[in-house]
Amino acid sequence: MKGIRRLAQHLDISIGTVSRALNGRPDVNEETRRRVLEAAERLGYVANQSGRSLRQGTTNIIGFMMQTGTEITGQGDTFFMSVFDGVQAVFARHKLDLVALLCSSEEDPTDYLRRVVARGFADGLILSATRRHDPRIEFLAERNIPFVTLGRSLTDAGRPWLDLDFEGMAQIAIDRLVARGHRRIAVTRPHDDANLGYVFVDRCREALAAHGLPLEEELIFRSTPNETGGYQIARELLAIKDRPTAALLVNETIAIGFYQGLSEAGVRPGRDIAVIGRYSPHAHFLSPPLTCFRLSLRDLGIALAETLLSTMPAFKDHYPQALVNAVWPMELVEGESDGFLVNGDESRG
Repeated sequence: MKGIRRLAQHLDISIGTVSRALNGRPDVNEETRRRVLEAAERLGYVANQSGRSLRQGTTNIIGFMMQTGTEITGQGDTFFMSVFDGVQAVFARHKLDLVALLCSSEEDPTDYLRRVVARGFADGLILSATRRHDPRIEFLAERNIPFVTLGRSLTDAGRPWLDLDFEGMAQIAIDRLVARGHRRIAVTRPHDDANLGYVFVDRCREALAAHGLPLEEELIFRSTPNETGGYQIARELLAIKDRPTAALLVNETIAIGFYQGLSEAGVRPGRDIAVIGRYSPHAHFLSPPLTCFRLSLRDLGIALAETLLSTMPAFKDHYPQALVNAVWPMELVEGESDGFLVNGDESRG
């Protein structure tokens, strides 16, 4: 209260009037509101958010839940920081703050979420790393807590989600590789129950079947989403007697380790095996350049934030056209890693 009292004394008006002006109440005339806001900025006044939250029943905080361990070390700045930038760009318009909620990889995500909700820490939530069956979705829906998920799940509570277009990536890549003569194509998926793995592998299988080709179980490789996982896949792939001639990598960071594993065995992408992956800033430094799928992560973050706010009464009128239950497109970037043709020729096209 000390700061607001100082403002009131400086302006020679009541504390109540200053409080109503700062909170945008309609019963304060515009001239008074202007004087209060200008003085607050000039004197460096910062509202006591905890007190305001108690009075208004809100925190003005949105939580972004993610798990530590492979989800962060495997993607880190290449994914989440760019998404966060887009999310916060929207929240800043409404004086909302984004807070990362980091669930330990050793803790059950639902138990962690229950604890966060019990503390009333945030007004809304963004969930990442959705599982095939995800109890967190039902938990939040039952409590009518605003949320959006980055990723789909078979657990459907009628709440909005945005996901990357893994089906489109699989379809385009498989068609491209088959057109170049490849018949044994390896695909990767996360090591855990992440729903994106099911979505991606299912579409790869369907795309191959449309060409009269099977997706053999020995050509589906699981790994952690990091360089170590990519290295492990390369070693396992090279150990197969009838080695695949192409590989499709679903995660953006495993390409680095995958290249390293191939290099140690004297196998070169684009010459001895065709490789298609996901874009990361590191892809520029791979040799040969990786043929990959990329997307605007910042724009994805903007869409996530707008979708969430469209479900919250205080903000929904601002975002009547927000995306709901949509896949986010990925663009193919031509590289040289998939130039290998089964007949032994090479191509960059």
